[in-house]
Amino acid sequence: MRDWINSFLSNDSAFGKTMTKIGIIIGANLIFVFVSMPIVTIGAAWAALLHVMFKVLRGTESLNPFKMFWQGLKQNWKQATIVWLIVLATAALGWVDVRFLLHMGGAMVNFRYAIYAVGAVLLIGVIYVYPTMVAFSNKLTVLFRNAWYFAFRKPLKLIVILFFHAAPLFLTYMDAQMMPLYAFVWSFFGFGAIAMLTAKLLVTEFSPYLPLVDSEGNYYYDADGKPLMPGDEDKIIGDAGNYSTEDEDILKEMLELDMGSGKTTKKK
Repeated sequence: MRDWINSFLSNDSAFGKTMTKIGIIIGANLIFVFVSMPIVTIGAAWAALLHVMFKVLRGTESLNPFKMFWQGLKQNWKQATIVWLIVLATAALGWVDVRFLLHMGGAMVNFRYAIYAVGAVLLIGVIYVYPTMVAFSNKLTVLFRNAWYFAFRKPLKLIVILFFHAAPLFLTYMDAQMMPLYAFVWSFFGFGAIAMLTAKLLVTEFSPYLPLVDSEGNYYYDADGKPLMPGDEDKIIGDAGNYSTEDEDILKEMLELDMGSGKTTKKK
């Protein structure tokens, strides 16, 4: 009985892995709320939160959520903040335009639907550009193009992601009596849960375009220091994160003698 309990509670069990992920979600969510307080930093904080979730799903299950959050924040700060400022400016402009059309009255009122349509397309792009930004390094124009590609490539996933981004916020602001409970949920794990769901749905879409990783989330590299990509599985030697110094020395000697497969691995 004791062995069964120890096995059930171990970090390698399904229960242990689940609890570890929950702890990471809560920890990352708490720091996200703290970093988002200046408002202008919300975009960068959201990118950092997604960075943590993608790292977890790509194999790094035992990561430190606080350390990984700051890593994601530093890597995506500039682009994420630019996108967020664009969102704020576009939302303000759209609100002013709709108010103006409603004030004009008559047939002009119907033009607001065009603004709604453009806003919906832009919203989809913004929701997808943050995970795309976290997964890939590129210019913002390319990231937005790829974001819309991934969004409309799988309409069902798009609907699910839109629902879980919009519905919880809608319920929060529509039910004033439950506001304290909603505030607790958002502060404790709400944003992290949405980020995890988003990453979970998109990681399978992104994986064919991302470097191969081992069970610890470390990249596999070739002899030239370039990450191995999907399709290069036959070039993998061992486990990227688990080589001993002796193993690496032997592989190095084999490569120098032009032996073996000609590929080696190292930690990211």
